Amino acid sequence: MAIAFRVKRQRDQKHRFGGGQARRGAGSMPPMSPVSLAGRTIAIPEARALEIFAGLLERRGARVIRCPMLAIHDAPDPAPVLDWCRALAGGQFDAVILLTGEGLRRLLGTLERYEPALRPAFLAALARAYKITRGPKPAQVLRECGLTADLAAPEATTRGVVDALSSRALGGWRMGVQLYGTEPNLALTEFLRSAGALVWPVAPYVYADAADEQAVRALLEQVRAGQIDAIAFTSTAQLERLVSIAGEEQVRGALRHTLVAAVGPVTASALRRRGIEPQLTPAASYFLKPLTAALLRALGTAPP
Repeated sequence: MAIAFRVKRQRDQKHRFGGGQARRGAGSMPPMSPVSLAGRTIAIPEARALEIFAGLLERRGARVIRCPMLAIHDAPDPAPVLDWCRALAGGQFDAVILLTGEGLRRLLGTLERYEPALRPAFLAALARAYKITRGPKPAQVLRECGLTADLAAPEATTRGVVDALSSRALGGWRMGVQLYGTEPNLALTEFLRSAGALVWPVAPYVYADAADEQAVRALLEQVRAGQIDAIAFTSTAQLERLVSIAGEEQVRGALRHTLVAAVGPVTASALRRRGIEPQLTPAASYFLKPLTAALLRALGTAPP
């Protein structure tokens, strides 16, 4: 659906938003050490990078229980996604907010499948737009495209994005907002609209169930029985699927019997809202390698 944006000159764009580059996290793994995860069992509900994460843990000796909660798919209707991409390529956005790396990858993938000739104009317009990122993953995908973020949220959460923009003059600015899943993120879009911005959100991917309910319930029984040393959540949606199957009280009770790890502050906050305190979160860089390193520090043992 076409959305009419007020025409606005962009010559003062950088001045009004301010300069600055996205902060790069320390996402590297330490060298392999004698400490290992041998004898430890770790459950991972990750889906998209399941084998990558499992491999990182297994190379350090862990036994990995794979129980992917969700699968990620392109938006079932590509038309709204393509409309958004055309609007960006046509210079209709002054700024773009990228909430996930997956989202930017899916936008580029949709162009590749349906309108590959638009990709150069899309990337050129993205380079000109003021780019705001939530966390290191969208910043990483930007770098893969030869671009950098103009503003990185100080915390990789919606609150962090709001805080980063709260002191800036947004009136009349045309903002493209890349959402995650089908979550409308009203906290962000309503903040932008109340500040006078014109907002065009896009949802380039959706979540779908992966592991069947029986497998999920079996995993929880293993956790409750003390057979799992840690469970490592890498997205809020994984927790929500777990709760939708077993109920919040059952999930909360089971997770008391294991170490609960979260890849970053968004997932950690979701756990806390459910009354589950994550005991482990990487300090600065919210990727699988730092999460693996944190699990190694927490659970690793040196050989005799």
